[in-house]
Amino acid sequence: MDDKDLELLRILEENSRLSAQEIGSMTNLIPAEVEARIHALEESRIIRKYTTVINWEKAGNGEVSAIIELKVSPERDFGYDRIAERLSRFRQVRTLRLITGTYDLQLMVSGKNVQEVSRFVSEHVAPMDRIRETATHIVMKSYKENGNTLFEQQEAERLPYSF
Repeated sequence: MDDKDLELLRILEENSRLSAQEIGSMTNLIPAEVEARIHALEESRIIRKYTTVINWEKAGNGEVSAIIELKVSPERDFGYDRIAERLSRFRQVRTLRLITGTYDLQLMVSGKNVQEVSRFVSEHVAPMDRIRETATHIVMKSYKENGNTLFEQQEAERLPYSF
């Protein structure tokens, strides 16, 4: 991994649909080298997956998202890893992080409605061994996801100027 690989990763994180030719002109690499470096980054699992950022509110799918914070009793010799692995298997769990502060784990989950999210927490998450406490926060509106703004920015309005 060198500076060119880091530059490639930043470019791909911003827009993974750019062609090797476009990336090459941005990095002063020939397209074949861009492709070889990207392939090596994929093989080493540094690049895990390519995704699309979607404004689901605008798409109108009606899903509800929630942030669930968990206080967990860590396991001896495994810490939080085993409980995190179990939680990550649920299709409702979109993101799972170990965090600092009052809570230990943070989940981003989605469901068809608030009742489905509530049922998921009460039936699957809260009863799990080692879960001591949960706090659920319903996401009311997203303004930015993964570095991408989800609202249309208005042109700056020019104020009238007079003497």
